[in-house]
Amino acid sequence: MPPGPHFAFGDHDTHGFVASFTASLPTRLAHWYLEREQFEPVPVEPGLYRLSEPERDGARRTRQAVHDLRRQGYTVQADIRLDPALSAGPPRPVRPHGLQERRSRLAQAAAGRTTQRATPPTASPPSGRPIPPKPTYAPTVHLTASGGGRPR
Repeated sequence: MPPGPHFAFGDHDTHGFVASFTASLPTRLAHWYLEREQFEPVPVEPGLYRLSEPERDGARRTRQAVHDLRRQGYTVQADIRLDPALSAGPPRPVRPHGLQERRSRLAQAAAGRTTQRATPPTASPPSGRPIPPKPTYAPTVHLTASGGGRPR
């Protein structure tokens, strides 16, 4: 592929988040990729595509499209706020040292006293009932053949 940009992403006053492609890329291929990234052709301006439903998290979806196309090996030019490499995403709530706190709680629980019995259970049940002895013989079961079944 040529070293020049293959796609360009930006903001448009009328159409919102837009994308276009350069002549270094076949038209059908560029159209296919942009449609997969939820961009639709603008009827009055050939070669320009707008993001469908831009009010539904449009900036993030455009950044994702830039990221996806770069991951496919294409060179993409984007405005600063739409470039995932240059713009920071929304802050994520992060608990500081969450894993360390959990490990510390587990270690404290392991070092503490347990509420379970320290001695193994005895052979007799706690109700005091005796356990019946095991039979010394094996019970014999007599099976009779019935005439209504299938022959083997």
